[in-house]
Amino acid sequence: MYLKGKIWRRRKRIALLLVVVTLTGIVPAAPEPLIVSATSAPSTQEQIDQAEQEREDLKNQQERNKKTLNGLKGVQNDLKENLEELNAQLNEVVQNLENLEQQIGDKEQEIADTQVALAEAIDMEEWQYICMVMRTRAMYEYREEDYLSELLSAGSLAEALNMADYIEKIAASDKKLMDDYQANRMLIEEHKANLQQEKIELDNLKVLAEAEKSKVSGLISQASNSLTATAEQIEEAERKAKEYEEEIKKKEEDLDYLRRKLAEEIALSQAAANATWRDISEVKFADGDRYLLANLIYCEAGNQPYAGQLAVGAVVINRVLSSKFPDTVVGVIYQNKQFSPAGSGRLQLALAANKATSNCYKAADEAMAGVTNVGNCLFFRTPIDGLTGIVIGGHVFY
Repeated sequence: MYLKGKIWRRRKRIALLLVVVTLTGIVPAAPEPLIVSATSAPSTQEQIDQAEQEREDLKNQQERNKKTLNGLKGVQNDLKENLEELNAQLNEVVQNLENLEQQIGDKEQEIADTQVALAEAIDMEEWQYICMVMRTRAMYEYREEDYLSELLSAGSLAEALNMADYIEKIAASDKKLMDDYQANRMLIEEHKANLQQEKIELDNLKVLAEAEKSKVSGLISQASNSLTATAEQIEEAERKAKEYEEEIKKKEEDLDYLRRKLAEEIALSQAAANATWRDISEVKFADGDRYLLANLIYCEAGNQPYAGQLAVGAVVINRVLSSKFPDTVVGVIYQNKQFSPAGSGRLQLALAANKATSNCYKAADEAMAGVTNVGNCLFFRTPIDGLTGIVIGGHVFY
């Protein structure tokens, strides 16, 4: 009598719960489930596959970043060598400019000295000319008879000849000096002209050297800017490399966790399969169990063939029969972290609108009658490597 009363009170609570669900769409909140279907959250293996793909993507990005970094370092080395060559070239140009400026200064001094020498030569030439003119005028201003008188008054022929030779030598000496002064002036003028031409050439070389200096300075500025930009790019690439290393390390840690989690899930499945089982005849279903199970089947396998829908229903009933799980349909479906629709709100929406199809209800009825096409399987998910079981549609049952 006590047992019957207990069962009646349990059925009453379940019936009231389903009424509330139907009228308000509110169901007890459940944490994120462990079992995953094609329409629910990713399975552990899918998370592993996704994490491995993300890790590979990170490694590929890391490798590309490494190649970029190596390329940038190569460019940096080339820029440094180019900058050293340009600095050496600039030093050479600057030295050449200093030499040219020194030569131009020396040439200007030579031109100034030559100008002084030329002025002195012109003065000497003019003075010699004046002296020669005066002597010549003095000699030819004597009358011819006076000149003959002088010659005749000589004491001897030799004296007369000496006198005539003396006068002739004076004239010849004057002429030679005049010729010498003129030749010296011409040499000085020619030297001055050469110096001025050389200065013009030096000035032109200086202009070219200044242009070369400006050009090399511009190249140095460009190389320096490029070197600075490359250094910044290298710094950014090294920062990314560090980030990739940290992300890959974190991804490896996530993968280790997910692999351990998957191993625990498989171990749990195997342990549950070896648990104590009740017979279907021992189960007393509540009035709302069919409605709840049909809508869960819709959420988990609504897009699957009927065999897949029946298999989902069989898994729920197998759990009710297993001593490792709750002994009611409600308890099994809302168990913590088991069925994702119960935790995500999808089941709540399906219950509120009664989304279950006729096939979903048919599958619920057969499962509750003890029909199973997956044996004693207690779990299902999308197929994964390393997990064997019964594959129906898009699920593997194990």
